[in-house]
Amino acid sequence: MAQIFHPSFNTLSKVSIFGAVFFLGAAVWGWDRVLRAPYTTQVNVAREQPVPFSHKHHVQGLGIDCRYCHASVEDSAFAGIPPTKTCMGCHSLVWNDAPMLEAVRESYRSDRPIAWTRVHDLPDFAYFDHSIHVAKGIGCTTCHGQVDEMPLMWRQETLNMDWCLACHRDPAAHVRPRERVFSTDWDPASLSREEREALAREYRLASMTDCSTCHR
Repeated sequence: MAQIFHPSFNTLSKVSIFGAVFFLGAAVWGWDRVLRAPYTTQVNVAREQPVPFSHKHHVQGLGIDCRYCHASVEDSAFAGIPPTKTCMGCHSLVWNDAPMLEAVRESYRSDRPIAWTRVHDLPDFAYFDHSIHVAKGIGCTTCHGQVDEMPLMWRQETLNMDWCLACHRDPAAHVRPRERVFSTDWDPASLSREEREALAREYRLASMTDCSTCHR
């Protein structure tokens, strides 16, 4: 029987197989880069808000504690977005006729909440409890970054699963004294590794990487 395929097809087949593997790997790598790009993760991208609220001004400039606005952070899974009456507690007296705060005044008059844009918005399939992290000595800036230096709020971390797991595998690396959880000026280098591990034992921190920890 006559040969159907020319011998050169052997080389062509090998090149095709190698090329397919190469391009598949390149496609997976490219997709991973897209998923981690700031365009997708919104890392370091300031989000537009109905009112240009400045954490830098309120936290660093005025020294307002996180819990004044995020009142439920110690007791609830959610840190809580402050109601308009919290804003008006100050702004009924201070900057009470500033044009940029008209949306706040209108919200107070109409009793309709301000439609803030969520910056740290986890997908619905991921469960996160603020209160347990606060109780275990994990500071606000660990996840949210130096909010006291943000004139507009942006996401400091990707919030991807691998980022969460890095902390859950070694929680002692990020623990701090409970009394400094809300401090934006706390220096992580102020504790040695041994001191962190001692705190982790005191707070009963454990490496929790089971799927059910976050996916319930």
